[in-house]
Amino acid sequence: MRTVLITGTAGFIGFHLAKALLAEGFRVVGYDGMTAYYDPALKRARHQILLQSPGFSCEEGMLEDMPRLQALVRRERPDIIVNLAAQAGVRYSLENPRSYVEANLVGAFNVLECARDVGVSHLLMASTSSAYGANTEMPFVETQKTAHPLTLYAATKQANEAMTHAYAHLWKLPTTLFRFFTVYGPWGRPDMALFKFVRAALAGEPIEVYNHGRMARDFTYVTDLVRGIRLLIDTPPVEPASPEDIQPGDSLSPVAPWRIVNIGNSTRVPLMTFIDEIERALGFPVAKEFKEMQKGDVPETWADCSLLQRLTGYRPETGVREGVAAFVAWYRDYFQV
Repeated sequence: MRTVLITGTAGFIGFHLAKALLAEGFRVVGYDGMTAYYDPALKRARHQILLQSPGFSCEEGMLEDMPRLQALVRRERPDIIVNLAAQAGVRYSLENPRSYVEANLVGAFNVLECARDVGVSHLLMASTSSAYGANTEMPFVETQKTAHPLTLYAATKQANEAMTHAYAHLWKLPTTLFRFFTVYGPWGRPDMALFKFVRAALAGEPIEVYNHGRMARDFTYVTDLVRGIRLLIDTPPVEPASPEDIQPGDSLSPVAPWRIVNIGNSTRVPLMTFIDEIERALGFPVAKEFKEMQKGDVPETWADCSLLQRLTGYRPETGVREGVAAFVAWYRDYFQV
């Protein structure tokens, strides 16, 4: 039985990944700080579900707390570490930038040191589509340069990519970074657009639509994302014998067992189309308040996921109609509205 340490198991994606791995027979060790970035009650409810499985154990702690994190890793000796814990959110990075430095830089460094210490067979770490920054050529591919981040959040994730490459090179630590694209679904984060839109609509309030609706996203359903991560767990990168061995389009490093992989739906969905699907799932029209673009935001994202498909044979395909309907059904049930 393989042991996987997942940081952020009380979070949206970590919860779904832990559920999937437990169902497959993995032993899962969780680590989460239960921060107040959004209501910890939702996080604790996720953990309570996971704790019903005998294969799950967890500890509360911050990534910045190296003694606690290191003690857990040395005690549990995980075969694989999946680092999902981070300070998320583009907009919040304008309000509380220090939290991003502490969680996403210091915290990620601590995870790297722990992975090196026990010699895990594969380290996987979350990055973000925000890493593409000011790039406008789409769909985004992993081999594009990412030299112009638009927020501190994006900058910290770019730093994570650079830090992990250095460790992979120095210590031959097989490492995969994955860039997420607008993940949504049941048990989602309250700061994300879908959650905010549904909450406002059911309260009879208008939703705030930025850039007057002239936006598009590559919306990725959470179970599709988790499937991609699960398959990548079994696909650790191997340092090539020479740069000539790297296939065209592969982000594999020429000097380290290290790779970046997009996980998205490979579909550009206009924001207003997404809102149409919310109205369809709710069964009534939603009042809209159109606003200017928010600082640090980007007008659109769109992922090229051909590398993921080449490595794993898998390509996310859940459409927004199905995904939005599933979220609305979960929201109504969880909040009894």
